[in-house]
Order: sequence, then C-alpha cells, then structure tokens
Amino acid sequence: MSLRRSNRVASIVVPAAAALPAVSINGSKKRPANGQAEVTNAKKSKLERQQSLTNGDNDEPEFKVPVTPRKNSRSNGTKLSQKPPLTPTPSLVNVIRAPYSTGDINGSSPPPDRPVEPHVTNATLVTPGGTQKVAYPNGLPESSPSKTGLPRPTATTNTILEQACNHLISVDPRLKVLIETHPCHIFSARGLAEQIDPFRSLTSGIIGQQVSGAAAKSIKNKFVALFNEEGSDGAHFPTPAQVAATDIARLRLAGLSQRKAEYIQGLAEKFATGELTTDMLMRATDEEVMEKLIAVRGLGKWSVEMFACFGLKRLDILSTGDLGVQRGMASFYGKDVKKLKAKGGGKWKYMSEQDMLDKSAPFAPYRSLFMWYMWRVEDVDVDVMQSAV
Repeated sequence: MSLRRSNRVASIVVPAAAALPAVSINGSKKRPANGQAEVTNAKKSKLERQQSLTNGDNDEPEFKVPVTPRKNSRSNGTKLSQKPPLTPTPSLVNVIRAPYSTGDINGSSPPPDRPVEPHVTNATLVTPGGTQKVAYPNGLPESSPSKTGLPRPTATTNTILEQACNHLISVDPRLKVLIETHPCHIFSARGLAEQIDPFRSLTSGIIGQQVSGAAAKSIKNKFVALFNEEGSDGAHFPTPAQVAATDIARLRLAGLSQRKAEYIQGLAEKFATGELTTDMLMRATDEEVMEKLIAVRGLGKWSVEMFACFGLKRLDILSTGDLGVQRGMASFYGKDVKKLKAKGGGKWKYMSEQDMLDKSAPFAPYRSLFMWYMWRVEDVDVDVMQSAV
C-alpha cells in the first residue's frame, strides 16, 4: 500500500520539477530550457531588426552600422538628461515677437514724437472699429496725474530707448558692450510706432502655441479666410463680435484644435462684452494688465508677459519663468550654465526666482530692455564685457 502511495506522489512531483530551470549547487544558472531559449532568440532577432531599420539597412540587413549600447541609468543612480523645453533664446526672440506685433508701421514719414512712460502702454493700439489710441494724447502731459489717472510721462518716443540704455549701463557698465553689439529696435521711435490690435495679437499668440511657425501662419490665414468672402479685396482680421458669434465647429475648419477654438472664442467674448477693452490695456498698471489677461483661458503668465513686452511695449516686464532669461542672467552673473544644465533643478534650474528679482530690481523701470539683453548674452562673450569695464 505504501508503495502505491509513493508512486502517486512521484507522478505528481516529478513533472512539476522538470518544468523549472535547473540550478547547480553553487547557485550558478545552467543553460535555459528550449522554450526559454526560443523566446530569448526571438527578442534578439526583434532587436536586430529594429537596429537594422534605425541604421537604414532594410534592404541589406546583413550590413549593420555598429550601435553603441546605452548605459544603464540605474547603474549609477542617475537619470538620463533631458533637453530643456524650447524657450526664447536669442535666436528665438523674433519668433516670439511675431505673434504679438503686427509690424504695421507707416514707413513713409518719420514716426511721431509723443510722450511715453515705462509703466503704461507705449504702443499705438487699434480698436475693433479701427480707431487708433495712445496713452498720452496731445495736451494731456500738461495735466496732473490725479486728473488723468496716468503717471506723468518721463520721455518721448524719440528719447526713451537712449534713456533706458543709459540707465542699464549706469547700473552695470558691462552692459555697454552688449548694447553696442545688439541695438534694440523694439523700443525705438519706429518700433513704438507699430499699430497693435490687441485682439488680433492675442488671438495670433493662441494660434501659435505649440505649433511651428509655418503651421501657425497657415492656420491664421485659414482663420481669417473664414470671415472674408472669397474674391473680396484684402483679408480683414475678424472683430471680437464676429468670432464670439461663430460656432466652435466652424472655427475648427481653420485647423484649430477644440481647445484652441474655445480659447479664442472665450477671448472674443471678453472683448465683445467690454470686460477687456483697448482703454484698459492702454491705461492699466502692469499688475492690472497681468491679472485681467491671465484670467482668460488659454493665456498663461508667460504669454501675457510676452504680449505686455512686445505687443503693448511696456518697459518694466521681467519673465522670471523663462529659461532663456534665467540662463542669460546666470551666465551674466558668472555662473557655469553648462554645469547647471547638467544638474537639472526643475523650473528654476539656472537661477532662483527671488535671485532674479533681486538682481534685476536696480534696472527698473526698464526691465523689459534688461530682459531682452539677457536673451542676447549668449551672443557675446561675458569675459569681453568684463574686460571692457
């Protein structure tokens, strides 16, 4: 009876044991079973096919360019470095400027010399009806700030840039080399003569988010075409009232995503109802402009800062969250940006926000110009700046 029971036990245990990989007494693994070897070989074959496609050897798989294996990031406890997101480095300044500036300048005559002040809108704004407005109309500078609600102007369109540059150099003489190497035309008399339609500029900014310049241009042209009859003379940008009354489905025919179409329609509604106006954007403080525009879906802090600087031509804007500005300031103040880049550090990888605010404070009320030159730092050797002092 005991013999039959032992046979039954053996018949159960032995097949189960045979399915396990054999292990030697000293713990070293033996050759895997046939089934496991087939799986391993299949994985190797798949990897070889992927390398073949990567090297462009699909037609001749027997020729493979050697591929250096990637080091295991877990071996030393470090993560693989990632490229920082696209930010306004010097080469991208014009790309960023484009959505927020129409370029509508009358080049046939010299730009008018009118009063300006760093903390108001210095651009000529155009209302949806086509009326042009400036912060200081003729005769207003003689009035007191208590009557006008505006600070007393400190310069004119012909003198503000020189005044701002002199202030920057007085704070830090090293900037003289940078200013002489890269003249800034944005706040020149001709740059301040640009006619800015706020709704058009902000809509163009939303269209251009997370797409290439060519794609943004194509979508914008289709968007404008939605509101212009085929064969009509010229292509007029739609008014806020027109866009607010248009269905989302029709707006999407221009190539807009659902979310962007909603953003643009929401922006149009705020202009159409008077929640956003040209007068408010012209006369409000920097803080008020920021507060009003950030409340609009689709407009983040960085987008509003760029619009305030390049569109409204406000002179005391500093974007602390911009990696290009962070990197420029870090380099300008003697930090090794290559080491900082390798270390990572999140949003404030090159310089902390408080440090940026502290170091830029003496350049007020011309921090927009200071920010523009921090983008240009990488075009000029900082050591050359130091030697020129």
